[in-house]
Amino acid sequence: MTMNEMIRAVQSALGVQVDGKAGPETWGAIYQKLVQTEQTAPPPQPNTADPRSEKQIATLLPEVRPLARALIEKAAAAGINIKVISGLRTYEEQDALYAQGRSAPGNIVTNARGGYSNHNFGIAFDVGVFEGNRYLGDSPKYKAVGVLGEELGLEWGGNWKTIVDQPHFQLRPAWATSLAERQMLAELRGRLSSNTPAFA
Repeated sequence: MTMNEMIRAVQSALGVQVDGKAGPETWGAIYQKLVQTEQTAPPPQPNTADPRSEKQIATLLPEVRPLARALIEKAAAAGINIKVISGLRTYEEQDALYAQGRSAPGNIVTNARGGYSNHNFGIAFDVGVFEGNRYLGDSPKYKAVGVLGEELGLEWGGNWKTIVDQPHFQLRPAWATSLAERQMLAELRGRLSSNTPAFA
């Protein structure tokens, strides 16, 4: 049995998302099962996210929220201050971003029209690196945060080939593991229009 198969078996037994990656949800369920056997509910988790981040995190799907918070915590432990600066976007908001640098002023920041960005489905978020209150649009710290995000099981936009997007992170649903990005987005569009949960 491979490590991936073992993790999937444990996840299935614990009733958490089965994706073969031991992220915060899996470890939390293991801890609750093994350590908190006498408690009826786990103690409240510390919330280290700032109000700006929490506002954006609240727009994400429930499966993604703990990973966004965990990334902030892991970055803080590494001495890097990050905030979640973008979460869910409507198709209209995405179209406005797509127009930037094309039919509207500004630089091109995305190749995705409305319905063709993972932000449109609540599974993606962008972070900003800060020093004090100063936002750093370009910093080598984004690469370090990218590594931390991948350790949590998130996909990192810094690995993309067309437009490298170092602030971007997303959680791919288990059903989309073997799908190309365009196939996953097509399925997400269909699920949104039929009110089918993205992670079902």
